[in-house]
Amino acid sequence: MKLQMHSIHFDADKKLLDYIQKKAEKLDTFYDRITGGEVFLRINRDTTSHENKVIEIKLAVPGHTLFAKENSSSFEAAADVAMEALKSQIKKFKEKSLERA
Repeated sequence: MKLQMHSIHFDADKKLLDYIQKKAEKLDTFYDRITGGEVFLRINRDTTSHENKVIEIKLAVPGHTLFAKENSSSFEAAADVAMEALKSQIKKFKEKSLERA
């Protein structure tokens, strides 16, 4: 799956981008028709809490776009939670598409 990575107002290191790509590729095991996606990494400077790392992930599946947004103290932790949310969305989407078929 091809992901476009966007780090807003900072440069993300390759290790972080590879980590997110590897996590996203595991979603292919649940639904193999994911056509692509976008990842937005942002540091929220408006908040005083430690959970200022924001990740937004959009996945394109036939006819729909799945979306997850998470805040955490690290991008890796936010990515883990967002991928879990997308995993459950993919499972629901797959069940619904099988019911319609």
